[in-house]
Amino acid sequence: MIKKTPNPIDVHVGSRVRLRRMLVGMSQEKLGEKLGLTFQQIQKYEKGANRIGASRLFQIAQILGVPVQFFFDDMAAGTNPLDEGFGEAESTPFVMDFVNSSEGLQLNRAFTNISDAKVRKRLLDLIKSLSVEA
Repeated sequence: MIKKTPNPIDVHVGSRVRLRRMLVGMSQEKLGEKLGLTFQQIQKYEKGANRIGASRLFQIAQILGVPVQFFFDDMAAGTNPLDEGFGEAESTPFVMDFVNSSEGLQLNRAFTNISDAKVRKRLLDLIKSLSVEA
């Protein structure tokens, strides 16, 4: 039996569903409840194993409070099957892996909760200075 690999677009859309769900602090179980699905189905959507239909994606967008376009934002070059062979794939998928991680989400939430723009700028400068490779 041949294992089917998920379509890169389905994987991207699923990862954006996961990102937004986690940013609003919603569990897979809660999102599944609102959609009339199991949390396992939500897991499959988020991994790209199952494709999300248009009407379901619209429902998810409403529940998570974003426009449908949100799920397609930041799509890497080369995810369009018609573009195969005409460009290099995104070289920084690790960024999305970090943003989707627990630490990335905590850092993002904490940073966006800082209301003073000067403090955010100083914090960013500090982080940049600490990350400079020797």
